[in-house]
Amino acid sequence: MASSPKRRADPDASAAAPPLLAWFDARQRDDVAWRGERDPYAILVAEVMAQQTRVETAAPYHRRFMDRFPDVWTLAEAEEDDVLGLWEGLGYYARARNLRRAARRVVSEYGGRIPRAVSELRTLPGVGPYTAGAVASVAFGLPEPAVDGNARRVLSRLGDLETASPSELDRAARALIAAVPERPGDVNQALMDLGSAVCTPRGPRCGACPLSSRCLALRRGTIGERPPRKRRARSPERAEAAAIVRRGGRVLVLRRPSDGLLGGLWDFPSVALPAPTPTPPVPALTRVLREGFGLDCRVGEEIRVLRHTFSHFRLRLTVHRARWRSGEVTSARQHRWVGRGEFGDLAFPAYLRRLINEDVSPRAVSPRNAR
Repeated sequence: MASSPKRRADPDASAAAPPLLAWFDARQRDDVAWRGERDPYAILVAEVMAQQTRVETAAPYHRRFMDRFPDVWTLAEAEEDDVLGLWEGLGYYARARNLRRAARRVVSEYGGRIPRAVSELRTLPGVGPYTAGAVASVAFGLPEPAVDGNARRVLSRLGDLETASPSELDRAARALIAAVPERPGDVNQALMDLGSAVCTPRGPRCGACPLSSRCLALRRGTIGERPPRKRRARSPERAEAAAIVRRGGRVLVLRRPSDGLLGGLWDFPSVALPAPTPTPPVPALTRVLREGFGLDCRVGEEIRVLRHTFSHFRLRLTVHRARWRSGEVTSARQHRWVGRGEFGDLAFPAYLRRLINEDVSPRAVSPRNAR
């Protein structure tokens, strides 16, 4: 049975901090590339990468990123293409652009030092409450909560919080931090780890949880109701068609607007195919190449159909070969005719990489098709 609206969190919840930290210390997690790191810049990079991405997925990206951009100065001076190239495959590319913008802000306004205060961290592009709290607590030892999805689940169950509102979660996290004020960053990381490894959304391993004796949701039988779940509507499908336009041994690529979806990445000329009765892709591509790009092209056979799920829609992309016949690109979008060996120098959405490697790169094209 669900708890009544008047139920409050256990007033001794802060006493959960010692067993939580004992579990954290014994775990010795080694798949987090930045665990034990105290460099504020490295922690900022890590926390931005970990937004909407599993830690183990982000870890190798973090190592490569830090090798290439070891400090805020090198990132601030970097070209956007270089940053996006290292980010390729990690998704949510706005994070990469914002991180570069944040580095430039840190250099210009803070003399290259990552600010300590949460209020100042929040002014950096792409830094929200969680990231600011993580950097402040882990890098600077400040008593600030950092509540991600995993920590939210642990705190909701520990205190049997019906609504798990931001203010409730903030109070619960601060109570834990206040119990061990010398280790705020470890408390935050321990909550995240516990939510990831033990207090999982489904099938939580309560018998292995260091907080099970203090968990009000376990005691009251409301584990499955905490935190409250939001029902998500099925995301709509969008149909698009793209053309691989060849001009001799080169292929036309376009850079996406920096302020939109997959901003700053490169892709191929494409057109939306409106539902519910999609326009046939060949005439639609022929028309957009002529009217949108000033090119007369012969659009040919379908290469393959790609499917990719974004956060708010599902993409079905039909890819066709096309051969340039005349004209020069008139679109205001940045473009290039890419030749052999140049595809690796540009950042593309991850879902296009296999297409490029197998069907688009001149090395994969027979002389007959390259004409």
